[in-house]
Amino acid sequence: MSAREIFSFRNPHFALSVGITVAFFLLAALAGFIVLPYAQRHLQFAGLWDTICSAAGLPRATTAEGGQPAGHTSEVVLTSTTLTKPSQQSIGRGATLAQRCAICHGPTGISRADSPNLAGQYASVIYKQLLDFRSGVRVNAVMSPFAENLSDQDIVDLAGYYAYLPRLPAYHPEQQLPPTRIVVYGAPLRGIAPCGSCHGSLDNKTGSPWLEGQSAAYMKAQLQAFASGRRYNDINEQMRNIARAMTPQEIDEAAAYYASQPPEFVKAAE
Repeated sequence: MSAREIFSFRNPHFALSVGITVAFFLLAALAGFIVLPYAQRHLQFAGLWDTICSAAGLPRATTAEGGQPAGHTSEVVLTSTTLTKPSQQSIGRGATLAQRCAICHGPTGISRADSPNLAGQYASVIYKQLLDFRSGVRVNAVMSPFAENLSDQDIVDLAGYYAYLPRLPAYHPEQQLPPTRIVVYGAPLRGIAPCGSCHGSLDNKTGSPWLEGQSAAYMKAQLQAFASGRRYNDINEQMRNIARAMTPQEIDEAAAYYASQPPEFVKAAE
């Protein structure tokens, strides 16, 4: 039998193999582009085409819980060198501006309430969050009105000042706890990377805050906000995807672990 005869639809074996391949392709496309996207309970699709665009990673009109557009997220661009060398003048101006922040974040950048500690926090983190508050992609009853009137230079100065401060123990230190599985190992089968791979201890990703000594109540609230879609300023939904896959117990354990850890006594910026 010649090659032409083998690869001809007159050959029943060839026709059957092509038919099975096409059927598998159609079933895979149906599952990947329609069935699985609709199975995501946290998203609502405007129609079939919106669903297909979502699966293909294209811009779409999908809305998350709370009615916010899924594509409406942070547009801040960060690199490993963003604000790594603030000038002394910038730090001085930031110190003056920070007097307005002291009521929530403490006069030394250590909060006495459940606001985040900012002393020694990476400048890129504070810079991004202030820009997100100002643009409206992150919303808070206190921070949003405050950030609305900040200039670009004000945000740079504040980020530089807080990064310059030494990391100090939390005002309400917790009893130190051993590392939890979700922090060290994550949950690979659910697509959860170890917390430490972005937030320190294992590695740090640009724009990710260090968490040691932060309020457990604050971290728990932020994880729950990511999981529900009420907070959506994480680029590419990285934190939302992780928080949605975490169990309530894992959220509690991660928040409690980081709250119990003493921060390193170093300056984040020299």
